[in-house]
Amino acid sequence: MRYTQEVCGISFKKQIAPGIFDIVLSSPKIAQAAKAGQFVNILCDGLTLRRPISICAIEKEEGNIRIIFEVRGKGTDWLSKCSEGDVLDIIGPLGHGFLLKDSSKKVVIIGGGIGTPPLLPIAKFYGENATVITGFRTASAAILQDDFSAVGADTILCTDDGSAGIHGFTTQALERYLNKNSCDLIYTCGPKVMMKGVAMLAAQHNIPCQVSMEERMGCGIGACLCCVCGTKDDKGKHLSRVCLNGPVFSSTEVDWDV
Repeated sequence: MRYTQEVCGISFKKQIAPGIFDIVLSSPKIAQAAKAGQFVNILCDGLTLRRPISICAIEKEEGNIRIIFEVRGKGTDWLSKCSEGDVLDIIGPLGHGFLLKDSSKKVVIIGGGIGTPPLLPIAKFYGENATVITGFRTASAAILQDDFSAVGADTILCTDDGSAGIHGFTTQALERYLNKNSCDLIYTCGPKVMMKGVAMLAAQHNIPCQVSMEERMGCGIGACLCCVCGTKDDKGKHLSRVCLNGPVFSSTEVDWDV
């Protein structure tokens, strides 16, 4: 795994939903090496452990990466208070990302809540051959709808309370879609219960599916073993490090009952 430590300036910052922030970082080395589905580890002032944040967009020519995060604790709260012109100490790109195949393939991309941002580079790669299904608690929490449309993808928005788009879950929308349309690949990131449902539907329709797992991380480089998740293969069940072996796995690799 190749990664670098880079001091990155904040060139853009905006709050895009309650508690959710959009930041663009000048990070030429990380941007050049980054792939869809990878993440960065950000040093937050006063805290020993860095905070892992998924990469939402990669601009190699401009030397920028984009991150979108939700305030969930001291680290992300500190990060949310940073301003344009501030600099951040970042390690990245980290992890095993999504495998992008022939861009002519028909794909469905399913995101839940703050798991949606790392899926944007996939939609950009497949363009008009991508259908993006995203789910949020309510309309005010919905993010990136214009971004997905801008890269040519069809979008289906779901909300738990019916305040925008379809009243229901992403898995319900996916099931309806697969009953009427062909699909070559499925990509998903979000709550584990959602991804388990997506994986089951993918298996029923015999469609390859890649999932991005989320676990609490310490080091971000595979040394501390605190981010393990249950996986399985022909040798049986075992634990894999999400930061190093993932965060992206084939849906058939994950032991969804752990």
